[in-house]
Amino acid sequence: MRITMPTAVIEGTQLTVMPFRADAVIGTMSVPTLVQLVPSPRREEDVKTLKAASGAVRRHAELRSLVQRALKSTQKGKNVGSYAEYIADGVKGELGAGWSTPPITFWHAGPLAALSDELVTGTGLRTLTITPGTSIVAIDGETQTTAWHELYDDPERFGLTYAELAAVRIPFELYVDLSVADARQIFYDRNVQGVVVAKNLAMSMDQRDFATRLAHRVADAVKVEIDDRIMSFAKLVNASKRQVGKTDPEVITLSALRALVITTVYGRGGLSRSAETVHEDELPAETDAQQVERCVVPVLAGLISGHSAHFVARSALTAPAVLAGLGIAVHHTTPWAEPSNALAADQLSRLLSDIRWERDARYWDGVAAKAGASGRLNFSGGVKDSGGRVADAILYPATEAGRRIRGR
Repeated sequence: MRITMPTAVIEGTQLTVMPFRADAVIGTMSVPTLVQLVPSPRREEDVKTLKAASGAVRRHAELRSLVQRALKSTQKGKNVGSYAEYIADGVKGELGAGWSTPPITFWHAGPLAALSDELVTGTGLRTLTITPGTSIVAIDGETQTTAWHELYDDPERFGLTYAELAAVRIPFELYVDLSVADARQIFYDRNVQGVVVAKNLAMSMDQRDFATRLAHRVADAVKVEIDDRIMSFAKLVNASKRQVGKTDPEVITLSALRALVITTVYGRGGLSRSAETVHEDELPAETDAQQVERCVVPVLAGLISGHSAHFVARSALTAPAVLAGLGIAVHHTTPWAEPSNALAADQLSRLLSDIRWERDARYWDGVAAKAGASGRLNFSGGVKDSGGRVADAILYPATEAGRRIRGR
């Protein structure tokens, strides 16, 4: 008697997906599915671990090396831990709705085991089956992939449980049966074609950053008059650009206003913090967030209100380096300033009263800007480059720079 073989059954991992082109689909998967389908990139770079790994994992590591950069001893690898902590905080609900991870881009190195017909006519939804042992590589989003592995390896370390992680859905796009050359090209396009956001601009978007929140509160606290109409200064603050254009209705960027806030809080030390996240537990000694806010918001709101005409005219006062230098001067009036350098509010007012804020080379060339051959001023120098010089010119009127910005 011969035993007949069963009808062929397609085995593997099934995912519900929607095609968006002939060789690519989008969908979501669970964390357990992710760690099962895609080996940990960190482990694949560990020589000892890889020697003891299965042949499938070794083959996957070899394929990954063709289309991905190394994690070990790179900034990319260093970011994994902080990324995992960020994701954990989001999963635990500590970040509210204000957190996100981008879809991971995967490459399925061979043909699919199966792809069903539409599950519901007209929706495009299908069931995709991945054969066990198939090599799937993250060609964009590998740091996130590694972070998910870190979380799933030891959820308790991040204050999570396996049940909480199993409930998470991870968005992805999957490119199927592409050549190595095509996968490399996608890696290049994703990492090079996009314009990297300037760090200062990125920081100005971070609503968990104390300085950013404070900058918004300062802007909201000021009212200015334009064409006989009273409006909020916040409408004149551009939060989406690195620089304000000539035709933009705004007169200042949020990152520039944030520089004013940071140097007001930290003084000269704030110059090096302009591109860093400001946490409430890093505020000056013997202060807290409420005290700093109670002091900084009214002081800066009053300063902006008193100089509103210069802001509306887009004078030198709107340049980030000038605002940073001004913030250093204002810092000396705060309760937490060094007593030996403390200033009274009226003293600061007198120091500012005769400064020429016009964008004129006679006043700002060599202090916060450089004059070109045509005499046109360029304020492109950064906060760190010129903020200290501006502060010295404001605080010490008798110096050459101090006399210059006062037109003497």
